Amino acid sequence: MNAMEQETANGSTVIRLRGEVDLSWSQQVRRAVLDALEASPRVGVELSGVSYIDSSGIAALVEGFQNARTHGRGFALVAVSDAVRSVLELARLDRVFPIVADAAAIPDVTGTPAWKP
Repeated sequence: MNAMEQETANGSTVIRLRGEVDLSWSQQVRRAVLDALEASPRVGVELSGVSYIDSSGIAALVEGFQNARTHGRGFALVAVSDAVRSVLELARLDRVFPIVADAAAIPDVTGTPAWKP
């Protein structure tokens, strides 16, 4: 079952996702990420409970990352599950997204990604 929880503390908003982030749910995830970026200077998307993510889910995360860069906000993926990490590595997005172990490590500002093809 898919679930999304949001928590704000210490200047950061963390969106916790569980389940499968696919086309049926990715627009809700996208909206939650973009809304959080409007309201908070630092946003993390916790993915430890995500068992599957498709291209629409990845696109929602990419849009959030780009929005954060445009507006000088901090953004990171938090506690990424093995299933999500595999998809990110396959697309080489593990080199683009800031990926942190916990919400305390979300950067203050998302900088230029260290893209290494």
